[in-house]
Amino acid sequence: MSKLASAKRIIVKIGSALLVDQKTGAIKASWLDSLVDDVTDLKIGGADVILVSSGAIALGRRTLGLPKGKLKLDQSQAAAAVGQIALAQAWSEALRTRNIVAAQVLVTLQDTEERRRYLNARATLTTLLAQGAVPVINENDTVATSEIRYGDNDRLAARVASMMSGDVLVLLSDIDGLYSAPPNQKGATFISELREITPEVEAMAGKPISGVGSGGMITKIEAGKIALSAGCNMVIASGHEMHPLKRITVGARCTWFLAEASAMQSRKRWIAGTLQPVGKLIVDDGAKGALIKGKSLLPAGVKFVEGNFSRGDTVSVVLSDGIEFARGLVAYDATDAKRIAGLKSADIQKLLGNDVRDVIIHRDDLVMVGGERN
Repeated sequence: MSKLASAKRIIVKIGSALLVDQKTGAIKASWLDSLVDDVTDLKIGGADVILVSSGAIALGRRTLGLPKGKLKLDQSQAAAAVGQIALAQAWSEALRTRNIVAAQVLVTLQDTEERRRYLNARATLTTLLAQGAVPVINENDTVATSEIRYGDNDRLAARVASMMSGDVLVLLSDIDGLYSAPPNQKGATFISELREITPEVEAMAGKPISGVGSGGMITKIEAGKIALSAGCNMVIASGHEMHPLKRITVGARCTWFLAEASAMQSRKRWIAGTLQPVGKLIVDDGAKGALIKGKSLLPAGVKFVEGNFSRGDTVSVVLSDGIEFARGLVAYDATDAKRIAGLKSADIQKLLGNDVRDVIIHRDDLVMVGGERN
């Protein structure tokens, strides 16, 4: 089975040049349908799929009659405001014909950089995936300024892949992968697989080929760095043919960037070795047993809370002897964690209202330490 077909969480980035006809400024409906067929097949196979779609500015600029070439910031924002409606409608209609719900998610740089916004974005996307929806993400170009933009959806897609512990990031491109030099140059060789992005690999990146998108091979290499550091494999493949995802699964030529560890392994390594705990949760023996079996930490298993921490901070999990056996990213501020310690879900809802979470540390945000095993 191919690396794409076996992946459980897949992020697919679609560029403007693939989705929008450069001559007419309209959506390439047949191509979009073929891509959505591929997405449907992946979902039937059990995968979560997240789409990162460009195209709003390309669609909106034609509607507004804006000139060709580079737009001013205010023109880009206006074009995005108009084009985003058409873009969301196209995705919604194409997915609805396959009985799939589309969800539009517009993000800015702060949504993946600032802790609370990162956590909120991650929680929203996780809920959408759990409900079987396909999130369609784009940068919120109508409000983002040049100082606070990703600047291209390659890097945005990589940030999403990192945030959502993706298994594979697919960058559908103008070309079928990475070459040692621009592919039209004599002597350029195709590179099918990489396990590390070295300065030599970075030097292979060229300039954007299309006149529609804002990225190029340089941004794809930058995306690769982000993805690999998060334990997510990445593939650059041509999107020009129909059924571009299916073509990858059956062995079409493409370039794979392979991570040393899985996304979950990398995330847990990051929690265990990089983040310093700023608080403690003292739990009972039953809670410890559940965590060793790979369960999440429920408020009912917490006896006491120590420290002054915020949601998303790292805390130690200990028994009454004070010896740390786990640590993780806490889902509540210290004030609320102290209020709900020892309570069952129904009692928590009565105390805090509807804004409650079933777990105090989710199993994906928790790692066993001190010789214990997940």
